Amino acid sequence: MATRLMEKYLNEAVPALMQKFGYKNINQVPKLHKIVINMGLGDCKDNPKGLELAVAELATIAGQKPLVTKARKSVANFKVRQGMSIGAKVTLRGVRMEQFMDKLVNVALPRVRDFRGVSDKAFDGRGNYALGIRDQLIFPEIEYDKVEKIRGMEMIFVTSANTDEECKELLQLLGMPYVQ
Repeated sequence: MATRLMEKYLNEAVPALMQKFGYKNINQVPKLHKIVINMGLGDCKDNPKGLELAVAELATIAGQKPLVTKARKSVANFKVRQGMSIGAKVTLRGVRMEQFMDKLVNVALPRVRDFRGVSDKAFDGRGNYALGIRDQLIFPEIEYDKVEKIRGMEMIFVTSANTDEECKELLQLLGMPYVQ
């Protein structure tokens, strides 16, 4: 069963990318490999219930159980000890990744207040894109009444593109709304 995003990739993005960049083989066309969603929860280091709620929200958004990240080092200035829970992350691949990307582009981002598009300068030089979101309420699965605290998250779109230009074109053809 192909998702809507995969059909769009195969029917629209692949021919357009092959024509624009002059690829000879269909296997040279860049693909979306994975999406990593990270939520920093440093404020929850003393509040285990808040950590549980944030992890549950991230699981609801991603459709997959997050990994709770631990501090690697102790940092006295931040009152962090080695091994404390300070974040949560999810790595999405395959069908879940495609469904999440589809939901993000078509449902969540248009719900952002005063939305004009995402930045087109957040590429890392190796064909990956980073996107930060200020609050989790833009996702339709999150119930406003049950949210304890508004939290942001970072999303990294990892592609097989070699350059930022190829990555931008790929994500744009998949529906990513860049600022004009």
